[in-house]
Amino acid sequence: MSTMAAEKSSDTGTEAPEASTAISGMRERIDEIDALLIQLWQERAAISQQVGKTRVASGGTRLVLSREREIMDRFRAQLGPDGTQLALLILRAGRGPL
Repeated sequence: MSTMAAEKSSDTGTEAPEASTAISGMRERIDEIDALLIQLWQERAAISQQVGKTRVASGGTRLVLSREREIMDRFRAQLGPDGTQLALLILRAGRGPL
């Protein structure tokens, strides 16, 4: 990583040492959470794809719209309007585009 990139990635937006240290610590935790979210996203998508393949192989439908609605409702209830958008992205990752 170049010096300029290193400076930019560690820039906290403040010159205050205590605030900078606190921000750096919070950013480390955010990075840990992001890594976990990515891992869980990939795991969920793989399982969802297995569910779909199993369902189709047994003569079922490609999608179960009532299940998708249940998931969207859960995300909207917990996260508000943005939850619906997040649920749509998650569902698409598991089943692919319609």
